[in-house]
Amino acid sequence: MAVDFNLKDFLDKKVDEYNQPNFIPHDPISIPHQFSSKNDIEITGFLASIMAWGQRKTIINKCNELIERMDGAPYDYIMNHTDQDLKSLLGFKHRTFNDTDILYFVAFFRYHYSHFVSLEDAFLVGQENLVEVDLEQALNAFKSYFFSLPDYPHRTRKHISSPAQKSTVKRINMFLRWMVRKDNKGVDFGIWNRLSPKDLICPCDVHVERVARKFGLITLEKVNWKTAQELTANLRLLDSNDPVKYDFALFGLGVEGEL
Repeated sequence: MAVDFNLKDFLDKKVDEYNQPNFIPHDPISIPHQFSSKNDIEITGFLASIMAWGQRKTIINKCNELIERMDGAPYDYIMNHTDQDLKSLLGFKHRTFNDTDILYFVAFFRYHYSHFVSLEDAFLVGQENLVEVDLEQALNAFKSYFFSLPDYPHRTRKHISSPAQKSTVKRINMFLRWMVRKDNKGVDFGIWNRLSPKDLICPCDVHVERVARKFGLITLEKVNWKTAQELTANLRLLDSNDPVKYDFALFGLGVEGEL
């Protein structure tokens, strides 16, 4: 695909239009924006992205319910809970994500933060000392690491996607955008420094896919990991250093129905 400067100009304007603080309240990214500490932002951002399934209003309400069950302090709850405290999570449910799943997530977070200061380390397994991270490898390694604790519930595996499954890994790619992208707009956090915005893969949900196809940014018929790679490769032609910023434009155009 050659660079279409008219498309670039149009999408750049749409990025500026949607990458604004007024985007936050109606999106799951509003959940980590309730917090100021890095660990709370990481934990609630990850949970919100994994639960980003269905209507955005419902997702936000269920995330807030989960935070309330953690006494409004997720990191402190995860690191200092007793077995008795965990009863507060029983009965939680959002779509197919239930209390069995969240209890394992809590166990994983406690294990991880007992060994590392940031969740970013979980996405650098096997690539800790590399200047450039292979994101496909990172996402596959993350899933293996996430389920490395003994006796993990097999049902929980479906909630963590990976390229090895041929998934677009939409939810985790969205979470990585939140944590890694850096600008002065106030939406994405940009609190991670070892993963680079240029290496990210664009989240490919139904809205993004539909709009991207109209612009010829996706040509593959099946929607899988290769589709997300194709989309991102074409977006890199428009901005090689920050291709996933166009997620704002494609998602916004799709949700607002401008096309």
